[in-house]
Amino acid sequence: MNRPVSAVVFGASGRMGQAVLQALVGRSDVAAAAALVRPGSPAIGEAAPGGLRYASALPAGATPSVLIDFSGAAGFDAALALALAHGSAFVSGSTGLAPAQRDALERAAASIPTLWSANFSLGVALLGRLAAEAARALPDWDCEIVEAHHERKRDAPSGTALALGREVAAARGRDLDAAARHSYADAPRRPGDIGFAVVRAADIVGEHTVLLATPGERIELVHRATDRAIFARGAVAAARWLAGRAPRRYALADVLAAPA
Repeated sequence: MNRPVSAVVFGASGRMGQAVLQALVGRSDVAAAAALVRPGSPAIGEAAPGGLRYASALPAGATPSVLIDFSGAAGFDAALALALAHGSAFVSGSTGLAPAQRDALERAAASIPTLWSANFSLGVALLGRLAAEAARALPDWDCEIVEAHHERKRDAPSGTALALGREVAAARGRDLDAAARHSYADAPRRPGDIGFAVVRAADIVGEHTVLLATPGERIELVHRATDRAIFARGAVAAARWLAGRAPRRYALADVLAAPA
């Protein structure tokens, strides 16, 4: 019988970190080796899902096959550095990354296999494909992307909304940075703009709408998540698939296209 993939969860005490640890419980193909949090975290020493305890450093002698990161932009640098130090595959769902952090991820892919996604839902991956196809077929229609999340989410627009925007922009041969509009207060819409709207309320897990409109008609492509366990299961599947692969940058679409 093959040994299970050894996985470390970074940002383990957060909502997604705990969901990933819970998703690993009972699996025979992937096993949690450590539940890591930032140094000084009040969670250190407390019980984590799956029988581990939260810690700020790997156990002595640990050689994880993959590091799963949901620590956010504040913890991303330390998570990536740890993966590089141990030659571990790196799966990250941290959003709100700065350009320098994205550049660091690209450089790391020369040494370790990396996979970053703003959203590990299969449904959202399909939404991106549909949005790109619709944007390509309707190049002159207005496009607005609306996202809603729980009130504690800090980055806005969400990483998933921006990823959807990039799909639409690429389908139309545009750069998202040039096309994105976050406010219409100062000037009217310009041709080719991609607008973003943000909702933060209560305990919304995640909702994303890509709206394409022209006078007299509109199309709305919508994905609603009601349980963040779907993202955790997707991240674990990506980690299982990525462990042991050649160093380069991978995408969630690669996981969907080729079984583990």
